[in-house]
Amino acid sequence: MTEKPHPVSRNNPHKSRKPTIKSRKFPSKPTFDPKTSQEDREDNDLVYGRHSVLAALESDRQLNRIWITNKLHYDPRFHSLLQTAKAKGTVIDEVNIQRLNQITSGGNHQGVAAQIAPYNYQDLDELITQAKASTDEPVIVIADGIADPHNLGAIIRTAEALGAQGLVIPQRRAAGVTSTVTKVAAGALESFPVARVVNLSRALETLKSAGFWIYGTAAEGGKLLHSMELRGAIGLVIGSEENGLSLLTQRCCDQLISIPLGGKTPSLNASVAAAITLYEVYRQRWSDKLYLESVSDATVKRTDL
Repeated sequence: MTEKPHPVSRNNPHKSRKPTIKSRKFPSKPTFDPKTSQEDREDNDLVYGRHSVLAALESDRQLNRIWITNKLHYDPRFHSLLQTAKAKGTVIDEVNIQRLNQITSGGNHQGVAAQIAPYNYQDLDELITQAKASTDEPVIVIADGIADPHNLGAIIRTAEALGAQGLVIPQRRAAGVTSTVTKVAAGALESFPVARVVNLSRALETLKSAGFWIYGTAAEGGKLLHSMELRGAIGLVIGSEENGLSLLTQRCCDQLISIPLGGKTPSLNASVAAAITLYEVYRQRWSDKLYLESVSDATVKRTDL
């Protein structure tokens, strides 16, 4: 097994340690209609109307997204509350009346509608602190623009089942934790924290500063998965269904890794690639643990002789 190079100092982010990369697609085809807008693909647990949305904003409930007209956005009753909600990860979209009519199916929206999140996101710093407190070798999965809630739910279910410590998702151009994601995750979200961040690149730098080595999955061009020593604190980045990792995300990775394929199919579904990669991470750790246990047992037997 090829040893991982020693990480460069996290105190000097300008040191050159980026892999040579080019744009590439990860999976072969999206599993959803790309012409459909993201908010229409998500489960819309909607509230609409000024009083209803104001009540939701003033409560402790997490909101995935708010659609609001330009005029109402800067209304004194809404503006400060919207800024607070945005800071907590809520997506604020300025839309016209026709779009709101479409979202609410002709309901009396009064210029504003909101999607209530079925899940309360965790702060990234808290997620990192908890992950490092729970194990010496934490694993955090980062989803770079996973748009299909079924894929996101499957990734969450696999990551929790194999022992990962959490997930990071971007606020924009990606699925949030909706009712569909919760259902596909099959109970995993009860014990698996998810952080939703405004800037994914900045989140990756935060993970690096905390001692995580960032691996990004790529259909080709990365080091072969089975040749890597996947130890220590790891951030595993999974790309979107259609385009894989963005170029900016690739540049933030310490190393790109690829799964070797023997058939004619050129790539894997994002959730399947995540499952295979996560399994290899934990297979290596389990193998080392079994080896140490066998050595310990052999030493005890020799001592008893």
